Amino acid sequence: MQAETDAVAAGFIPERLARIDSHFAKYVEDGRLPGWLTMISRGGQLAHLSCHGRRDAEAELPVEEDTLFRIYSMTKPITSVAALMLYEEGAFELTDPVADFIPSFADMRVFRGGTAAKPVTVPATEPVRIWHLLTHTAGLTYGFHYVHPVDEMYRKAGFEWGQPRDYDLAGCCDAWAAQPLLFEPGSEWNYSVATDVLGRVVEVASGQSLADFFAQRILGPLKMTDTTFQVTGDDLNRLAALYVPDPQTGKILRNDAAGKGITREPRMHSGGGGLASTAGDYMRFARMLLGGGELDGVRLLGRRTVDYMATNHLPGGADLESFGRKLFAETRFDGVGFGLGVSVTVNPADYKTMTSVGEFSWGGAASTAFWIDPSEDLAVVFLTQLLPSSTHPLRTQLRQLVYQALA
Repeated sequence: MQAETDAVAAGFIPERLARIDSHFAKYVEDGRLPGWLTMISRGGQLAHLSCHGRRDAEAELPVEEDTLFRIYSMTKPITSVAALMLYEEGAFELTDPVADFIPSFADMRVFRGGTAAKPVTVPATEPVRIWHLLTHTAGLTYGFHYVHPVDEMYRKAGFEWGQPRDYDLAGCCDAWAAQPLLFEPGSEWNYSVATDVLGRVVEVASGQSLADFFAQRILGPLKMTDTTFQVTGDDLNRLAALYVPDPQTGKILRNDAAGKGITREPRMHSGGGGLASTAGDYMRFARMLLGGGELDGVRLLGRRTVDYMATNHLPGGADLESFGRKLFAETRFDGVGFGLGVSVTVNPADYKTMTSVGEFSWGGAASTAFWIDPSEDLAVVFLTQLLPSSTHPLRTQLRQLVYQALA
């Protein structure tokens, strides 16, 4: 794959665009990243493609254009698109209770005090609705947060960085529904398993497994031929190794225990974090959204639906800093709201990063990221493999380097 237009024609200043590569090359040279790939599209054409470093540092295999990366939570926008496709077909309304599709979500209870061992709960006064799942306002959580007693309850139930091996998606949803909610649905924002639950809604509403729905309705039509829940066979040669930072030196340490998960056949198809993909594939998904739901004559969503997806749905136009719990998420909180499955920039000055109002984005646990800026007709994909994504400020640095290069 090569750039489809030169930098000048795409509205970039070439010598400024080159700063992206020189800056992130330093992360590889000093051992903070194994390797990375950056792809920038503007005006519907690929304007910049660069990669540096290795997909496998120990074997000295380079990052290449077809390298497969675990995209983790960058699966979430794909699941959200799947749900919105069904919404467009009248399968549900955003205000419908999740219990209409997953009965175990009826009669939910809310944590009010006590401990993980002896929680004090009360009946929820508001049902968990589909829009709560899309916006992470359902009151669900992640076991890896290590902040709230309910986080501990998730861990005790087997949910920290994954799920029990014998659970399918339906079983996971029933197990999560058995835990109390952190808060009344719709009253706060908390990064959570909500998108995995949304994936189960997609399964029930469509009558297909999430993997089949993805393959037949999204990945196939968009020609995302390298995006998958399991990497096998010859494709293993293209799969990047997974790394974590050495707590003493900050340099990369290989983590095959976590990395091998993507090579096993999944019993539970995680709409919240289960996919591997390539930069080229994910850019096709991003360009579909930038194109108002259409790419190369294939339309997945209507233009109004994409606009609605990329609108801040937090009550009163709040940002995550004022409405969200101060926990880990794949975005900063100041000046950033949340739409239907994506973060949305509402105030770049509060965000303290050069960007645009209305930019929408998300990232993955291994430091991957993408964003779409409709006002600049711009889509950016950055892929690497370093857990966790909070290790380095890659996303904000990439934004300032991309925007300073615009003519």
